[in-house]
Amino acid sequence: MNIVIGFILVIVLVFGGFLWSGGEMGPILHALPYEGMMIGGASLGAFVAANSFKDVIATFKAVFKSLKGPKWKQSDYIDLLNLMYGLVKIYQKDGILALDEHIENPHDSSIFSQFPKIQHDHHAIDLITDSFRMLALNFDDPFQTEDVINKKLKKHHHEVLTPAHGLQTVADGLPAIGIVAAVLGVIKTMGSIDKPPAVLGEMIGGALVGTFLGVFLAYCFVAPLSGRLTAIEEQDGAFYNVIRDIFIAILHDHSPTICVEIGRGNIPTTLQPSFYEMEEARQDLAGA
Repeated sequence: MNIVIGFILVIVLVFGGFLWSGGEMGPILHALPYEGMMIGGASLGAFVAANSFKDVIATFKAVFKSLKGPKWKQSDYIDLLNLMYGLVKIYQKDGILALDEHIENPHDSSIFSQFPKIQHDHHAIDLITDSFRMLALNFDDPFQTEDVINKKLKKHHHEVLTPAHGLQTVADGLPAIGIVAAVLGVIKTMGSIDKPPAVLGEMIGGALVGTFLGVFLAYCFVAPLSGRLTAIEEQDGAFYNVIRDIFIAILHDHSPTICVEIGRGNIPTTLQPSFYEMEEARQDLAGA
């Protein structure tokens, strides 16, 4: 929602200031469809040429994600900590074999099913189950395991940021594409050099709309959109970091309570539940 409010402010204040200063929208509105077609078409075509079809689709989906905001809320972190507490408790009490039915069939697991949002996030589920599988294979060195998990997180982070990087590349190219459209407008004007000054002035003004539109779209729309997507993915990525931190705590033989507390301490401050909120949530879950 913030990005929508920001875009509205940009449009109202930029064009409001232009009109207030005595400017007229007529020349801009007249040139806008043609300049917009050239600039938008060149940007879209270059973007499609530079990216795979999968990345193009992912970018369009990511635009809608920027409107929805981050996926994980504070309540989801509470659910994650409760989920990990339950898994760690079973593992430390009954051993890795007691987790087999949950790890191999997480979508039918009585533990995972208590937290449906996490259960339906394939990356979170894969990270949890694969980490416990490493334990079953006696891959239990804390430092080597942390390195393996970090590589998985790095790969995932790189993949989810592809749309944001693509949009930033478009933003970087838009001012130059705007100049291309403006040059075409100047070429058109030079072909009508014998026209009256009033006509030439309108044609030059229309050509300059291309430069304006390229810079305006780049720095007021596409670049902020890329930045917002990056911020969302960074915030959502913290969710998976908590899983890593809890799992490393497991390998150091900490109790379930300490493992979860270590994970809670690494949750972003704005989303971090308090110690007492976690205690209350755990009691509610136990009594359900």
